[in-house]
Order: sequence, then structure tokens, then C-alpha cells
Amino acid sequence: MRTAVVTDSNSGITQQEAAELGVFVLPMPFRIGDGDYFEGINITQEEFYPMIEGGLPVSTSQPSPADVTALWDRVLGEYDSLVHIPMSSGLSGSCQSAKLLAEDYGGRVEVIDNRRISVTLRRSCLDALALAADGAEAAEIRQRLEATGGESTIYIMLDTLSYLKRGGRITPAAAAVGTLLKIRPVLQIQGDKLDAFAKARTAAQGRKLMIRAIRDDIENRFGGIGLHDVDIDMAYSRDEEAFLPFRDEVREAFPWAGEIHYDPLSLSVGCHIGPGAIAVTATKKQHYGEN
Repeated sequence: MRTAVVTDSNSGITQQEAAELGVFVLPMPFRIGDGDYFEGINITQEEFYPMIEGGLPVSTSQPSPADVTALWDRVLGEYDSLVHIPMSSGLSGSCQSAKLLAEDYGGRVEVIDNRRISVTLRRSCLDALALAADGAEAAEIRQRLEATGGESTIYIMLDTLSYLKRGGRITPAAAAVGTLLKIRPVLQIQGDKLDAFAKARTAAQGRKLMIRAIRDDIENRFGGIGLHDVDIDMAYSRDEEAFLPFRDEVREAFPWAGEIHYDPLSLSVGCHIGPGAIAVTATKKQHYGEN
């Protein structure tokens, strides 16, 4: 029985990479000014940030039911079933909407609430591919990925508070004070919530805080597993050149991690946090398909 893997562009998987990996990616929609855009379809990373930095209003939304089912129908023309792995239900309503749509597919579509986003969601897609290749059916893949979905952690430092203010996620007064004091907020995502973690006065301090937090999670939160049973991934918004020194710091802190995968943050995430953000993640490694 052939099972396909479907996700959305919040995974950071581009359309080109999706074709290489053998997954299917649903572009997330958003609106900038009077224009409607779909990530990786009619707007690029290079085009996106100058538009929002120019002050144009930006908002995100769920994919339309028609777009979701059109993709599923196309995939099911080639596969017996599919697993759909959207961004965490705690961060968007798109997961619950997909579950309702899946009810009309007679068990051929399993929607997985894996409680992840960005590069940790990408890890879930790789796990799903490994399970499918090993012969697991869609329902089993869903059960196993939902059981391990919480075994990841993300820390992200923002360059500016203005985009959180613009999206109504903090008050204008808090943003003004933070900007005046040059505070670099560090946020965390563990499971299905985005929470404040720390306030750094400098970028260097923020980078050290995130590395220390990842180390603490590996040693304590993941049950004392061996370091080599953890994948370290990273992400950034817009400025890859400025991000690369942080990647090198993480490599030095975790030399056993090997080649660290990193991606630009999806544009629907970038809408809310703006350019200049950097993130580091840890995910407990799963050994699906290995003897």
C-alpha cells in the first residue's frame, strides 16, 4: 500500500525540495497590501521582506478547502492513501480544518497534529517518509508521529519587536519600551505554544542563551538520551550572511551534531516576526526503518 506525505510550506520545504524528497507541499496563503500571495508560487523570499519593510499591511490565513482537497485528490490519483502534516494546531486552525475535510475521504487521508513548525516539522516529514518506505500505513504513521511530536524544542531570537506589535501580539507600549532598551526577545516553541523565554540585551547574549537552553533540553527534557540521538536544525529570516556566524557557534557547541540543516523561515512565519530572526532547534531522533 503506497502512502504519500503531504505538508504545508510552514515546514520550510520548498516546492523544488519537495520534488527531490518525494513529498507534496501545500503553499500557505497570505495577503500583503491588496495582493494575495502563495509562498513559493508567486512570491520569493527576496521579494517578500522589502514589501513588509515598506509598511504594507500583512496578514496570514488558512489554505482554502478547495486548495487542500484539490491537492489531496491529485495525490490520491497516484497513491493509495496520504498523511497530511500541517503546522501545529496550537499555532493555526488549519490542522483542525484539514481534519474536518479528511472525514469525507473514507480513511484514505490521515491528518497528523504533530505540534511542530519550521525545521522541526520538516523532520516529521522525513520520519513519515521513512515509515511509509518501511510499509507503515497512514493510520500507523499518524499514531507514531503524534506520539513523538512533543520531542522537539525551538528557540528563536527576534531582531525587532515591531512586527509582533503590528500583528497585535504585544502592545505598542511594550514594543516602544523594548525598542528603546534595545531588547532582543527570545521566544520558545515546545509542543503547541509560542511563549516568551528570555530578554537579551545584546545579540551575543541571546545566542548564548539559546545554545544553553538547547543543551539543557537535550540533557533534561529529552529524558537523558545520548547526544547522538538528537538532530540539531536551524532557521533564520532574510539575512543568511548575518545568520551564518550563529550556525558556526552552534556547530562548535554541539560538534557531534554533524552537518546542521538550516532553512529560511517560511514567509507566513516571517509575516509575524520580521527579518533578522535566528532560531535553533533540537529534535529527538527517531530510528524508523532501521534494524
